Amino acid sequence: MQMKSMVSGALALACLAPAAMAQTLKIGLAASPTSVDPQFYVIGSNSALARNVFDGLVNQDDRQQIRPALAKSWKAVDDKTWEFQLREGVTFHDGSALDPQDVIASLARVKLAATNSPSSFVAYVKGIESVTAAGPMTVRIKTEAPMPLLPNDMSRIAILPSEHGQTPTATLNAGTGVIGTGPYRFSAWTPGNEIKLARFDKYWGNAPPWSDVTMRVFTDANARVAALLAGDVDVIEAVPSSSVQTLKKNPAINVVSLESNRVMYLHMDQDREVSPFAAGPDGKNPLRNAKVRKAISMAIAREAIVQRVMEGLGVPAGQLVPKGYFGFVPDLPVEPYNPEKAKALLAEAGYPNGFTLTFHASNDRYPNDSLVAQAIGQMLTRIGIKTSIVTLPASVYFSRASKLEFSFIMGGAAVETGEASGVLGPLLETHSPTSGQGNRGRYSSKAFDEALQSARATVDADARQNLLQKASRIAMTDLGVIPVFYLANTWAVRSGLRIDGRTDGYTLAQDVRPAK
Repeated sequence: MQMKSMVSGALALACLAPAAMAQTLKIGLAASPTSVDPQFYVIGSNSALARNVFDGLVNQDDRQQIRPALAKSWKAVDDKTWEFQLREGVTFHDGSALDPQDVIASLARVKLAATNSPSSFVAYVKGIESVTAAGPMTVRIKTEAPMPLLPNDMSRIAILPSEHGQTPTATLNAGTGVIGTGPYRFSAWTPGNEIKLARFDKYWGNAPPWSDVTMRVFTDANARVAALLAGDVDVIEAVPSSSVQTLKKNPAINVVSLESNRVMYLHMDQDREVSPFAAGPDGKNPLRNAKVRKAISMAIAREAIVQRVMEGLGVPAGQLVPKGYFGFVPDLPVEPYNPEKAKALLAEAGYPNGFTLTFHASNDRYPNDSLVAQAIGQMLTRIGIKTSIVTLPASVYFSRASKLEFSFIMGGAAVETGEASGVLGPLLETHSPTSGQGNRGRYSSKAFDEALQSARATVDADARQNLLQKASRIAMTDLGVIPVFYLANTWAVRSGLRIDGRTDGYTLAQDVRPAK
């Protein structure tokens, strides 16, 4: 995906001064975090906020490669034992020093934080047998089976002080116990509106450039752009495609676009015989039929969506994993647009006159999400599926989707661990609350599960990649989900500032700096 560009106007030094000298950074967010508990819910808005305040044993860099963080090094002692050497001199925001007990308590807390979570972090720790101290600054993790991806998984788990190992999510959301080792301390959170952070002067890494950070939520994309132009914020994320070219022409604004690790996809109810929003003439759920799912995929003009709706800020997708990530399948094609064949498949499936479908989607979570849903709905209508569109705020939409209130939904999923299992597992592995797998479509395949689980336990990298590719082929043949396109990540910043951007789309305060 070759999409990276940075546009800067010719600016005099005097023009750079106001933003560069400011001590408070103001960020315009596209989506509101649902919790300040970093272990509660695997969703981008929460994870991005957490990365400002917390660290893992390892962190991911801006291209999803794992890097030392609270652990300065790690090694596999044997196939089922890992040791992490903790960084000395690390201080939590409450003044306590990092030690192995903090790691032990934090990994144990993940299951507590999973209570009522729409999509928990349990998947990243479910194979762990024990966590112990093997020295004053050494943590030993034993696993039930080989887990070659354990360091990747640890990049997803925030470390809290041991005294908060039993602190429930509700307490953190009330403002107590939001204590990490990150570059910024938590100050305040007004749900749906604003987050305030303060620089942590004893941060173990590079000194953060801002004394204070205010993150304001603008779920309306046009309002986000207006806030930037008015100077109410210094940087915005998820720039709407309709505004990109205009902002690029503005000498007071820098625009950054780069490839994303996030795929936009369709999830379908493949479990219930009778589904609330999908019904054929007999009242039964047509989405359980593989030919129907194939017809839906063929009806979608992916290139047209990318070019016309997204205005070029995306790439058509034929699988969940973008090119360049471990587990990508080179020979999995993007589904060709073929509405006539789609109609024929519907007839073969027993629906020559189509069926009724309500398509639910968010309207403020992803760039142009409502417009994309409308476009797909029109395409499905053209092949005879009588499609209604209902879009909802993300704060309502995702919780209802997790309760299986819908039949046909759109979502976005990122390769959170930097390799294929990080997206295949949450979306497609057979549903299991105890293992943290969400899978809102309830797709279930023994062959897929076996391939994915074997990949997770395979130490040899080539063999592991082959298994991940096998799992992807199975799921894409079955159309457990229907991939549509990969998003581009786009930011806009005021003159005098720079942001390099991240493939995971997170907007981190420490990544925004005065331009040199």
